[in-house]
Amino acid sequence: MNDSCDKNDDFKYPLYSVVFSLVFVVGLVFNMVAVYIFGCTLKLRNETTTYMMNLVVSDSLFVLSLPFRIVYFIKRDWVFGSVLCKISVALFFTNMYGSILFLSCISVDRFLAIVYPFKSQRIRTKRNAKLACLMVWVMVLSGGIPTGILLDTTSPNNTNSSSNFCFENYSRKQWKAELLKVVWFIETVGFILPLMLNVFCSVKVLWTLRKPERISRGGSLNKQKVLRMIIVHLFVFCFCFIPFNINLIFYALVRTKVLDGCYAEQVVRTIYPIALCIAVTNCCFDPVIYYFTSETIQSSIRRKTTVWNNGRSKLFDRLRTDSTSSNQNTAQKSFPLTSTRPNIADDKSTI
Repeated sequence: MNDSCDKNDDFKYPLYSVVFSLVFVVGLVFNMVAVYIFGCTLKLRNETTTYMMNLVVSDSLFVLSLPFRIVYFIKRDWVFGSVLCKISVALFFTNMYGSILFLSCISVDRFLAIVYPFKSQRIRTKRNAKLACLMVWVMVLSGGIPTGILLDTTSPNNTNSSSNFCFENYSRKQWKAELLKVVWFIETVGFILPLMLNVFCSVKVLWTLRKPERISRGGSLNKQKVLRMIIVHLFVFCFCFIPFNINLIFYALVRTKVLDGCYAEQVVRTIYPIALCIAVTNCCFDPVIYYFTSETIQSSIRRKTTVWNNGRSKLFDRLRTDSTSSNQNTAQKSFPLTSTRPNIADDKSTI
C-alpha cells in the first residue's frame, strides 16, 4: 500500500531556493551588523551579551553555508562533494540546536535576575556565562559533527536518479539503523528539555511580575520591558523551532514505518519543507532578540544613531554654508560687469 503512495514533493525545491536566498541576504546583513555592534561599538559586556555574541557566531557560520544549499536546490544535484555536504549538515544542526540552547541560557539568566536578584549575583558572572557557552558548543558540536558524518550524500544506488543528494532521500535501512537514534537524541536534548526550561522560566518570571513586593526588593524594574522581552523570546522560539521539531518526530516515525499509511506520509512530506523554511529564518530573527533583550545594545544603537544624525546634520550645514559662500562670491564677481554696462552704453550714445 505504501509503495503506491504519491511521494512527489518536488515543490520543495523552488520553495527552498526562494526562501533560502532571502534568508541568506537578510541574515547576512543582520548578522554583519550584529558583528559590527558586538565587535566595534559595544563597550559594556555582561552575561546576556556573552550569550548573544556566541549566538551571532553560530548564525553567521550557518548563513555563510547557505549558498551551497541554494545552488543544490536550483540544480537538484549536489556537486560540491561529500565533505562539504557533511559540513553543511553539521552547520545546520549546530545552528538550530545551538540557537535553542543559547536562547535557553538567556531565558535562565533573565529568570535568575528577576526571580532571585540577590541570590543569583554570585552565579550571574561573565566567567560562568563563558563556561555555559563552552558547554553549549561542546554539546552541539558533539551532536552536530557525528550527525554530519552519518548524513552523507546519497548515491544513485539509493535512488532512481543519476544525481547526488545531500540531506535527503535516505533509505529506510539508514533511518532504522542510524537516523532514528539521531532524531531521538537531538529532539530530547536539543528541543524538548530546552522547551520545558524556557516555558518554566517564562512562567516564573511572569508570576514574579505579579508580586510588586518581590520586585521592589530587587530594585526598579520595568514590567512592560520585561514582558516585551518574554513575548519576543517565546515568539521566536515557538515560531522557528516548534513546527520543524514536532514534524521531524513524525517524519522519522513515517520513514521507519512505525507510523504507516499514505495519508500520514503525504502530510509529513508536505509539512516538512515548510517547517524547514520557517526553521532557517531563526538566523534573521535572532538580531531582533539582541535588540529587545539587551539594554546595552539598545543604548549602543541609539548612541551610534545620534552620532550619525549629528554628523549628517553637520555635513548638510557645511554644504549649505559652502553653497551660500559660493553664491555670494559669484554675485561679487558679477557686480563689476553690470556696473560697466552703462559706461559702454554711454560711449555708444556719444558716438
